[in-house]
Amino acid sequence: MDLKVEIGGVVLKNPVTVASGTFGSGREFSEFIDLNKLGAVTVKGVSSAPWKGNPAPRIAETYGGMLNSVGLQNPGVEKFIKNDIPFLREYDTKIIVNIAGKTIEEYCDVAEKLSHADIDLIELNISCPNVKEGGVAFGTDPHMAREVTKEVKRHSKHPVIVKLSPNVTDITEIAKAAIEGGADGLSLINTLLGMAIDIHKRKPILANVVGGFSGPAIKPVALRMVYQAAKAVSVPIIGMGGISTGEDAIEFILAGATAIAVGTANFRNPKATMDVLDGIKEYMISNGIKSLNEIRGII
Repeated sequence: MDLKVEIGGVVLKNPVTVASGTFGSGREFSEFIDLNKLGAVTVKGVSSAPWKGNPAPRIAETYGGMLNSVGLQNPGVEKFIKNDIPFLREYDTKIIVNIAGKTIEEYCDVAEKLSHADIDLIELNISCPNVKEGGVAFGTDPHMAREVTKEVKRHSKHPVIVKLSPNVTDITEIAKAAIEGGADGLSLINTLLGMAIDIHKRKPILANVVGGFSGPAIKPVALRMVYQAAKAVSVPIIGMGGISTGEDAIEFILAGATAIAVGTANFRNPKATMDVLDGIKEYMISNGIKSLNEIRGII
């Protein structure tokens, strides 16, 4: 059984990773699962300088998923390099670092600092608001998506995966723009924009009013966008959005995903990644599939 997948020239032992922001840097989850068994660990978003994040409350459980407005709180790239990379290098898994910024310069700064770090791939989070353009997210405008990708590629010595926002009319336009900017791969989808209201207090539950919606309820949307992106471009895709079982993962692979990421399910079940990996193996065995290449993108 061949579970290996390749993204940007980097070979993962299997297609299972985690969605950024749902797994920290793996330290807490290492008490529940063997990180050696993951194809890669995708760490929480890292910026060039420390970010405080948004005020509380910033997490809300909703029907079919959850809302979060954490705001990419992190201690900055220098502390990440010092504290988290040595820990992750104790395990036989690839390291994907999600990077964030409020300007192209900030993205490039963190990418350049990571160029000298012992990591494998960069995941470029273009759902961040561009403060120089009135707060419009980089990932909702093809021109901005192309430009930030192109500049980060110039400053990075590692392959770059671009993480796409679903909050657009046509996901293929953004996917193509990222490829034109030099992306080595794509990951999608990031969270959908949503909100929740406390009818007793008569005010939004999140202090930030709106937040990112994730969980099982978004899977049909995520699957559709992965399918569309896979038909539009030829680079590897990490599919994510509501995956909690091996069957979910196989759906994304059939739709064209090279790898998959488990996100919100980690909060409910710390062993979700292992359940998904076991489910993929069981499907392959029961259907006589020797390599995921046999079924990838056949829909």
